[in-house]
Amino acid sequence: MELRVNGKSLAVDADPAMPLLWVLRDVLNMTGTKFGCGVAACGACTVHIDGEAVRSCVVPASAVAGKTIHTIESLGSADKPHPLQEAWIAEQVPQCGYCQSGMLMAAAALLARKPKPTDSEIDEAVSNICRCGTYQRVRAAIHRAAGAAA
Repeated sequence: MELRVNGKSLAVDADPAMPLLWVLRDVLNMTGTKFGCGVAACGACTVHIDGEAVRSCVVPASAVAGKTIHTIESLGSADKPHPLQEAWIAEQVPQCGYCQSGMLMAAAALLARKPKPTDSEIDEAVSNICRCGTYQRVRAAIHRAAGAAA
């Protein structure tokens, strides 16, 4: 099957029922997207599918053929970080860091559709679980990135 990932069309030799998470990690070696729970509860595996934040651990690869997939690897670069990545650093969001790629992808999808979100909109859109409890810093970083984009 062919998948469009981070702007590239890629031929993927995988079972069509394989969850997108495992196609990304094990077949395409894009390990920025993390496995957390396997039941779409934690959000560590969040990617964008056609611009929407989606938990990739429960999406079969066959369901995304023909759609545009973006992973954390495409969010920014070392030379040009995404405003959220800069804000994450400025607000010292990560502790262990495991959930951060999913958090960033959820936040990026939110800012793409709502450039100046309220606290309640952030809480609703970024429902990812952070075991370290950095939710206040996540919210502050999203507000900072929203301000930088203004």
